[in-house]
Amino acid sequence: MHRHLLWLGVLLLVGGCTRGKPVEVRREPSPTGAVSEAEFKAMHTLRDDAPPALKGQEVEVAGTKMYLSLPEGAKGPLPAVLVLHEWWGLNAHIKHWADRLAANGYAALAVDLYGGKVATTSDEALALVKAVDHARAGQTLVAAHKFLQEDARVKATRTGSLGWCFGGSMSLRTAMLVPELDAAVIYYGSPVTDVNELSTIKAPVLGIFGTRDASIPLEKVAEFRAALDQLGIVHRIVELDGEHAFANPSGARYDEQSAARAWAETSMFLEHHLRR
Repeated sequence: MHRHLLWLGVLLLVGGCTRGKPVEVRREPSPTGAVSEAEFKAMHTLRDDAPPALKGQEVEVAGTKMYLSLPEGAKGPLPAVLVLHEWWGLNAHIKHWADRLAANGYAALAVDLYGGKVATTSDEALALVKAVDHARAGQTLVAAHKFLQEDARVKATRTGSLGWCFGGSMSLRTAMLVPELDAAVIYYGSPVTDVNELSTIKAPVLGIFGTRDASIPLEKVAEFRAALDQLGIVHRIVELDGEHAFANPSGARYDEQSAARAWAETSMFLEHHLRR
């Protein structure tokens, strides 16, 4: 089985060569998981209905425009969450998720990892996700976390990350990169199973996966759980009936019942780890 690399290249990196040691080849996790690009695109279809009116504001962090939503009338210090978009990009639906978190009392910062671009078709989304500079994305995630800690409106007491699909993978990556993180929620993001890469995680992890998600077989989820167990990382893995992207209300594969259960799990997890 190929070992995953901690997001240091788009497709493939060749390990350094030292005399007397073999060259090790590591591969970047496929952006489409266990299925082909065509199959993965077929899992994603946007609906035309619009989300509720937005309540947050645009901010700039380290040269990147992001969306900040704050609880009405609240002042820092606040518990805070990084919100990480799906493969579509930072669209209105992801901003609505930030508003939803703000309504629950969190400062929520929706991070743009596509440089302002937003896809409206699966072909556009696939091109964008494949073009991500993962080293730069990592720097953006670290800067966004620092913003939540230092911005006078937030002054985050405790911090978490939450993402779906591509954003789920980035939520896991945030936990790898930011030892100060207090919670990481991963909705059907491609899981890393290499214990060496996961060993930097300090935050508790909530992983939510669909039992009918062909891009992330349940065997892969089991490997992820086993790796977390081996490292002693606090975690909860939840498997719900649904296909890939079952929790996206703007998607054609949305499953209201499973999405509601997933949100209940997420709410309890964040409440427990961020409101101490």
